[in-house]
Amino acid sequence: MTMSKPSTQAAHPLTLIPGPVEFTDEVLAAMATPSQSHVSPQFVEVFGDALALLRQLFLNTDKRAQTFAIAGAGTLGWDFVAANLIEPGEDALVLHTGYFADSLADCIATYGGKPTQLKAPIGDIVPLDAIEAELKAKKYKVVTITHVDTSTGVLSDIKSIAALVRAVSPETLVIVDGVCSVGVEEIRFDDWDLDLVLTAPQKAIGVPAGLSIFIASGRALDVFRARKAPPASYYASLAKWLPIMQNYEAKKPSYFSTPPVQNIHALLASLKQILAVPLADRFAAHARMSDRIKSTIGSYGLKQVAAREGYQANGMTAVYLPDGVALPDLLPRIAKRGIVLAGGLHKEIATKYFRIGHMGVSVTDEDREDFDKALAAIKESLAETGYAV
Repeated sequence: MTMSKPSTQAAHPLTLIPGPVEFTDEVLAAMATPSQSHVSPQFVEVFGDALALLRQLFLNTDKRAQTFAIAGAGTLGWDFVAANLIEPGEDALVLHTGYFADSLADCIATYGGKPTQLKAPIGDIVPLDAIEAELKAKKYKVVTITHVDTSTGVLSDIKSIAALVRAVSPETLVIVDGVCSVGVEEIRFDDWDLDLVLTAPQKAIGVPAGLSIFIASGRALDVFRARKAPPASYYASLAKWLPIMQNYEAKKPSYFSTPPVQNIHALLASLKQILAVPLADRFAAHARMSDRIKSTIGSYGLKQVAAREGYQANGMTAVYLPDGVALPDLLPRIAKRGIVLAGGLHKEIATKYFRIGHMGVSVTDEDREDFDKALAAIKESLAETGYAV
């Protein structure tokens, strides 16, 4: 998609995990922005532009919605959902395709919500008919979907799930955990009638960690305003942050808590790079790389955790180890070849698989050979363990 200049970054192992990913020189340069007041005209301009470009990333034009970029981790997005959109005693339907649904359900329960998990078998999706039956059996305040569960590589069909929710339980809010999908997978916030999509910068957006990024619909904000009690969090309160984000996007200085100035500069730099080409082209580039990696891994005789074709993430691949090969035998060998991959995360199968992240500049820069190196390193390392590729 793009051609690069020679990198100015120091030599380092390639980080090809499902986040953090490799960063562009421009993003890292933006992280080195000199000290700057968070209410200076210069920074207000940068923050306002970043919030506006986030709308483009989410394919949003409805101004009743609002984008947010707040100091914190992607996990903070769960707190915003649980503390602001669900009141104590209200029911939440959590669609479970891996490790992160357990954590989100735990967060909801922490604030007094009542999570019900619909669990798919490991590596599979929650079927639509099971979701429909649950929505008809009980009134749920929200449905949460992990778009890509980073522990399994399963890709959920949020478009179809959202349409089902609107047909069966139109008042239920549709919440998407897009931490490992925003910037890789198609998400049409307006067209699919979503209510909140949360993400983090260190994956496909390609910015160092330190921000909680999300967009909330006008309907979600109305639900928040109709709460019977204030949010149960001080920092993760839409009452505190909504006017701040509205002001910054309108290019007006505002203050509740100091924003991470350099991270916002880096976010703007990355969003400009991402949106310099049509999003459809970006999604297609990631799909092509995903197909290549999954096909090559398959040619090595290895199987994916996400077993169902059509429901496999385009930004990562979770790969079962072959019989007789353990993670401590394989990953250090790959690391010696300058490639950092991730071990397993799903608690039931953590020692049985490894994960490859393929998103961001490593995919979109046509001059980089990151995955030529990674696939060769995997093949050579498997051979060293005695596995016949």
